[in-house]
Amino acid sequence: MEGWLTIANKYQSVRFHCDPNQSGSANDVLVIVDHVNDMPAGQPPLLKTSRSMRYEDAVALWKELQRCGWSVAKAVW
Repeated sequence: MEGWLTIANKYQSVRFHCDPNQSGSANDVLVIVDHVNDMPAGQPPLLKTSRSMRYEDAVALWKELQRCGWSVAKAVW
């Protein structure tokens, strides 16, 4: 499961997805948040940062980014 947000005027996207290497209980779900720079046509996107956070923190970040003008987008890759 994953979700994407984008802010078109800055050519940036953020990907939220479950950590496949997670080894904890279901109550400790971790989400990886990747910050991506969109590149000119024909070039692959550039991964700028990637971090892992608790599910609750990822949800809060998702909502905060939307409040700041980010919108739900299709997958960049």
